[in-house]
Formats: sequence, structure tokens, C-alpha cells
Amino acid sequence: MKNIRKTAVLLLVALAATPAMAELKLAFINTQRVMSESPQAKKASKKIEDEFLRREQELQQMSKGLKALQDGQEKNALTLSEGDRRAKEREISDLNRDLQRKQREFREDLNLRKNEEMASILERANKVIKQIAEAEKFDLIVQEAVYFSPRIDITDKVIKALGDAAQAK
Repeated sequence: MKNIRKTAVLLLVALAATPAMAELKLAFINTQRVMSESPQAKKASKKIEDEFLRREQELQQMSKGLKALQDGQEKNALTLSEGDRRAKEREISDLNRDLQRKQREFREDLNLRKNEEMASILERANKVIKQIAEAEKFDLIVQEAVYFSPRIDITDKVIKALGDAAQAK
């Protein structure tokens, strides 16, 4: 990725030194905006939220149950026998470990699904970007920049084109 950026910068510097630079048509895409504002991104977000809602609620219930056990243990610590106290501590420890494992699995599964959906959206966005580049005869479209002029930002065009594509389906 770093080499690609260096190559692009070197290409721009080389082109800037030639008269052809005046004819060079550049554009910028804010990929993060596309990934958050496009209809596909919003739909994917909602889909993932719905898909993981039940598991998230189960984890919240499990966490509340663990908290209630811990509170009960603290209140009854003095009245319980040594064996009962150890058994409760072991139960709390086991539940805590199980909760942490399930939370970790949840985060991993959630991140995997988000990455899958984002990859699909990025693939569609790249197709739209290429179509716009060909239709409007852009020479170079960059997705990351330290600075860009708002006049070369075509992010809104890409988001609109993705929206049009989503409605066409």
C-alpha cells in the first residue's frame, strides 16, 4: 500500500513537470464517507444489527445475572459456610469466564460480518468509481490524500450512483 502511494506521488510529480499536467483530470474519493453514507452501507449496518441483536441481548442478560450473583455473594459472604462460599465463588468465576469467552466470540463474529459486508460494498463502490472515471474521462482518482481541493471531490457522485444502483435492484 505504501509503495502504491509512493508510485502515485512520483507519477504526479513527473506529470507536473510536463505540459500534459494542464490536461490531467484528477478526482478524490472519501472512502470512509462512502462506507458510512451509501445506501448499501446503511442497509448492511441495519442487517448486521438485526442479525446480532439476539446474541447481544443474551450477553446483556448474562452480564446482569453475573452481577446479581456477585452482589448476592457480597451480601451473604459472612453468613455462608466456607464450602458454600467457595462453591459460589467458583460458580461466579466460571460464569465470568464463560461470559468473557462469549463476548470475545461475539466481537470476532461481528467484526467478521462487518468486514464481509464492507468488502462487498467496497467492491460495488470501486465498480461505480471506474464507471464514473470512464464516463467523465478522469486520469486519476485517489482514495487517500493529505489534502484535496473540494472541487475535485466526487464522493457525493459515488454515493448518489450507489443509491441509484440500490434503487434499480
